[in-house]
Amino acid sequence: MDIDQFYEADERRRQSAEVELGTEWRDSHGLRYELNWVEDTTELYVMREPPPPMWEDPFGDVYVERGKHAPVTGMTVVVIAHVTSREQLEEVVRGWQSEMPRPNSIGWLIERLKHHRVADSSWAGQS
Repeated sequence: MDIDQFYEADERRRQSAEVELGTEWRDSHGLRYELNWVEDTTELYVMREPPPPMWEDPFGDVYVERGKHAPVTGMTVVVIAHVTSREQLEEVVRGWQSEMPRPNSIGWLIERLKHHRVADSSWAGQS
């Protein structure tokens, strides 16, 4: 779903305090994510930018354009965990500031969610 659909699906999300946990998370393909926690719903969610544009040159080589941020309207929202309190959130993501800039930092996050047993079972958690 997109961010508008996310907020429309549960009015508590609009009224709640929200904690931003970085906007430069990356998966193993280099796609960018933003990580946020909604206090009233206990949802930890990511917004993922759309896959970067690809093109093929006349010789059959495929190129992927990287380094451009996608508009927010093209971002997809996925709830990845339920974290019941601010204290639990801080424990689950302890060290995120130093991990986020690393390659495949989403993989680190997924492992933390699994370790703390808060990962949402409906999300495959591919990194």
